Amino acid sequence: MEKENLVYGIRPVAEAVTSQKQIERIYIKKGAEGKLMEDLKDLLLRYRIHYQEVPVEKLNRLTTGNHQGVVAQIAQIKYVELTDILDRVPEDETPFVILMDGITDVRNFGAIARSAECAGVHGLVTSSRSSAPVNAESIRSSAGALTRIPVCRVGSIRNAARTLQQEGFQIVAATEKSRKLLYDADFRKPTAIVMGSEDEGISKDVLKLCDEQLAIPMIGAVESLNVSAAAAIMIYEVVRQRIG
Repeated sequence: MEKENLVYGIRPVAEAVTSQKQIERIYIKKGAEGKLMEDLKDLLLRYRIHYQEVPVEKLNRLTTGNHQGVVAQIAQIKYVELTDILDRVPEDETPFVILMDGITDVRNFGAIARSAECAGVHGLVTSSRSSAPVNAESIRSSAGALTRIPVCRVGSIRNAARTLQQEGFQIVAATEKSRKLLYDADFRKPTAIVMGSEDEGISKDVLKLCDEQLAIPMIGAVESLNVSAAAAIMIYEVVRQRIG
């Protein structure tokens, strides 16, 4: 984590929140008490900012300063709203979005962003709670793509998928459990591809919403691909169909 992107101490973190700085993560010491800390937690609730309770040792590793039990990481990019992504799609292009449902590894996150930007994907949608942060490592892994492609951070991937459906998108799940292959789908219409977490895959509530569940054919003995490799294959099948 880059030191210059850290804010620590109860009052400085509260000021960062009220000045509406875009915050990537907030860590609060487990069991932290006191009126100022309770006021900060109330402020985070009011601004709908999620925080994570961690052992004090983690905070001490992040900074040697007087953190008073709280450290915030300021976002390195400017997040956009989902409507901003849709509004920026050129009139002569068919909308294409990637939903990242619980991808927590920064290298996978960055690699997916790199493939998406190269392929002309119009935006990425990720969760504010269960997602890898956009930090120096993920930006490096993306070869800088995360500073170019619009990224939207939402409280619920499921709700974002619903919104996109209402806007005429088909929601496509990438899952090895499907019998239908990605080559049998029609990607020439507005499409949002959902990529699931490294461990659990796509969450059940999101999977139920999907209009299509598609698999990448697997011929070898290994049962699944790394999520960033799978995303690249899915993304470029969309490109192939649209160019063709």
